[in-house]
Amino acid sequence: MPEDNDPGVMAIEAHEDFLEHVERGGSKIRSLSRVTVPVASLLTISYLLQLVVFPFLLGVRAQTVDLVDPTLMAFEGGLLAATLAWLYVGVRDYRFTTKLTRQIKEIRELQDQIERTITGT
Repeated sequence: MPEDNDPGVMAIEAHEDFLEHVERGGSKIRSLSRVTVPVASLLTISYLLQLVVFPFLLGVRAQTVDLVDPTLMAFEGGLLAATLAWLYVGVRDYRFTTKLTRQIKEIRELQDQIERTITGT
Protein backbone atom coordinates (compact mmCIF):
# COMPACT_ATOMS: atom_id res chain seq x y z
CA MET A 1 0.00 0.00 0.00
CA PRO A 2 1.50 3.41 -0.98
CA GLU A 3 2.41 5.88 1.72
CA ASP A 4 0.78 9.32 1.98
CA ASN A 5 4.08 11.03 1.19
CA ASP A 6 4.63 8.88 -1.92
CA PRO A 7 5.18 11.25 -4.90
CA GLY A 8 2.76 9.22 -7.04
CA VAL A 9 -0.02 9.52 -4.45
CA MET A 10 0.72 13.22 -3.99
CA ALA A 11 0.56 13.76 -7.78
CA ILE A 12 -2.78 11.95 -8.01
CA GLU A 13 -4.19 13.98 -5.11
CA ALA A 14 -2.94 17.24 -6.67
CA HIS A 15 -4.46 16.20 -9.99
CA GLU A 16 -7.80 15.48 -8.29
CA ASP A 17 -7.71 18.83 -6.45
CA PHE A 18 -6.96 20.58 -9.73
CA LEU A 19 -9.85 18.88 -11.53
CA GLU A 20 -12.27 19.79 -8.75
CA HIS A 21 -11.06 23.40 -8.80
CA VAL A 22 -11.46 23.61 -12.59
CA GLU A 23 -14.96 22.11 -12.40
CA ARG A 24 -16.05 24.69 -9.82
CA GLY A 25 -14.40 27.59 -11.68
CA GLY A 26 -15.69 26.44 -15.07
CA SER A 27 -19.25 26.46 -13.84
CA LYS A 28 -18.87 30.03 -12.57
CA ILE A 29 -17.26 31.21 -15.80
CA ARG A 30 -19.99 29.62 -17.94
CA SER A 31 -22.67 31.29 -15.81
CA LEU A 32 -20.94 34.65 -16.17
CA SER A 33 -20.54 34.13 -19.91
CA ARG A 34 -24.25 33.37 -20.28
CA VAL A 35 -24.90 36.87 -18.95
CA THR A 36 -21.97 38.59 -20.64
CA VAL A 37 -22.66 37.43 -24.20
CA PRO A 38 -26.28 38.71 -24.45
CA VAL A 39 -25.47 42.00 -22.69
CA ALA A 40 -22.40 42.64 -24.86
CA SER A 41 -24.41 41.71 -27.97
CA LEU A 42 -27.17 44.15 -27.04
CA LEU A 43 -24.62 46.92 -26.41
CA THR A 44 -22.88 46.17 -29.71
CA ILE A 45 -26.14 46.45 -31.64
CA SER A 46 -27.05 49.64 -29.78
CA TYR A 47 -23.71 51.32 -30.54
CA LEU A 48 -23.81 50.25 -34.19
CA LEU A 49 -27.29 51.74 -34.49
CA GLN A 50 -26.09 55.03 -33.02
CA LEU A 51 -22.87 55.17 -35.04
CA VAL A 52 -24.06 53.94 -38.44
CA VAL A 53 -27.80 53.41 -38.86
CA PHE A 54 -29.26 56.59 -37.39
CA PRO A 55 -26.86 59.20 -38.77
CA PHE A 56 -25.89 57.68 -42.12
CA LEU A 57 -28.67 55.32 -43.20
CA LEU A 58 -31.70 57.06 -41.72
CA GLY A 59 -30.31 60.58 -41.98
CA VAL A 60 -31.04 61.40 -38.33
CA ARG A 61 -28.38 63.96 -37.49
CA ALA A 62 -29.63 65.19 -34.16
CA GLN A 63 -31.82 64.03 -31.37
CA THR A 64 -30.72 65.79 -28.23
CA VAL A 65 -27.10 65.69 -29.42
CA ASP A 66 -25.41 65.86 -32.80
CA LEU A 67 -24.86 62.22 -33.73
CA VAL A 68 -22.04 63.07 -36.13
CA ASP A 69 -20.13 65.14 -33.57
CA PRO A 70 -16.55 63.82 -33.83
CA THR A 71 -16.09 63.79 -30.07
CA LEU A 72 -19.28 61.80 -29.51
CA MET A 73 -18.46 59.42 -32.36
CA ALA A 74 -14.94 58.86 -31.01
CA PHE A 75 -16.32 58.19 -27.54
CA GLU A 76 -18.97 55.80 -28.85
CA GLY A 77 -16.36 54.14 -31.07
CA GLY A 78 -14.23 53.55 -27.96
CA LEU A 79 -17.24 52.12 -26.14
CA LEU A 80 -17.97 49.91 -29.13
CA ALA A 81 -14.38 48.61 -29.12
CA ALA A 82 -14.57 47.86 -25.40
CA THR A 83 -17.92 46.13 -25.86
CA LEU A 84 -16.60 44.00 -28.71
CA ALA A 85 -13.62 43.03 -26.56
CA TRP A 86 -16.03 42.13 -23.75
CA LEU A 87 -18.10 40.06 -26.18
CA TYR A 88 -14.98 38.30 -27.48
CA VAL A 89 -13.80 37.42 -23.97
CA GLY A 90 -17.25 36.15 -22.99
CA VAL A 91 -17.52 33.89 -26.04
CA ARG A 92 -13.92 32.69 -25.70
CA ASP A 93 -14.32 31.89 -22.00
CA TYR A 94 -17.60 30.08 -22.60
CA ARG A 95 -16.10 27.96 -25.39
CA PHE A 96 -12.99 27.21 -23.31
CA THR A 97 -14.90 26.12 -20.22
CA THR A 98 -17.32 24.05 -22.28
CA LYS A 99 -14.39 22.24 -23.90
CA LEU A 100 -12.65 21.84 -20.54
CA THR A 101 -15.79 20.45 -18.92
CA ARG A 102 -16.13 17.89 -21.68
CA GLN A 103 -12.48 16.88 -21.28
CA ILE A 104 -12.84 16.55 -17.52
CA LYS A 105 -15.90 14.36 -18.01
CA GLU A 106 -13.83 12.12 -20.29
CA ILE A 107 -11.03 12.01 -17.69
CA ARG A 108 -13.53 11.07 -14.97
CA GLU A 109 -14.92 8.27 -17.15
CA LEU A 110 -11.38 7.03 -17.83
CA GLN A 111 -10.60 7.15 -14.10
CA ASP A 112 -13.72 5.09 -13.39
CA GLN A 113 -12.74 2.60 -16.09
CA ILE A 114 -9.21 2.28 -14.68
CA GLU A 115 -10.61 1.85 -11.17
CA ARG A 116 -12.96 -0.91 -12.38
CA THR A 117 -10.04 -2.62 -14.13
CA ILE A 118 -7.88 -2.46 -11.02
CA THR A 119 -10.61 -3.64 -8.63
CA GLY A 120 -11.89 -6.25 -11.09
CA THR A 121 -15.52 -5.12 -10.98
